[in-house]
Amino acid sequence: MMLELYGHPFSSYTWKALIALYANETPFTFRMLDGQNPEFYEKVQAASPMGKFPLLVDGETQVFEASAIIEYLALHYPGPAPLLPVDPGAAIRTRMIDRVFDNYVMNAMQESVDEAIRHGAVSGEVQKRVDERLLRTYRWIEKWLEDYQAGDAITLIECAAAPSLFYADWVTRIPEDCPNLRGWRAHLLALPPISRCVEDARPFRAYFPLGAPDRD
Repeated sequence: MMLELYGHPFSSYTWKALIALYANETPFTFRMLDGQNPEFYEKVQAASPMGKFPLLVDGETQVFEASAIIEYLALHYPGPAPLLPVDPGAAIRTRMIDRVFDNYVMNAMQESVDEAIRHGAVSGEVQKRVDERLLRTYRWIEKWLEDYQAGDAITLIECAAAPSLFYADWVTRIPEDCPNLRGWRAHLLALPPISRCVEDARPFRAYFPLGAPDRD
């Protein structure tokens, strides 16, 4: 039975799982949560405590949380993309950096998005707090990149970094004093598995609550 991934092409965490699938050319069926198939929503709602996507279905096995999906793919559907290092110590470091992008980039920018959804705009207080959190994280990543061998390989790190940096830069621009990070973001968005996600999401940009800029 072919893998199924439930999600939406504009969702950052759906991107995260899709990048891993595309990088290894893993066959799967995409179940788009667009309101056309209520049974897709029902499946997602029943699978996890908060009913969030993406959801990977492999026969009787259901895996939620994008990082867990990538770990599952690395274990059961390995391919040329080294999603996780074989060395346990290196794998721990990879998982640690994955959490940086989810917790300190994506979650930070999400506060502005949630505020815009609730109130139609973002207060100065909220935006200031988001800017402070993101700028601190950007500068930490800038320093971390000095020792990271960034290339064309797709790992759990790239799967996490690409969507979080794509959307976070829309909320709080990566400053000019972070040239490594600005360059890495551009490099990531040009990698084929990631650029495919960018293009598939393009028709939905009007739905970005803060207003999508006229750029990637």
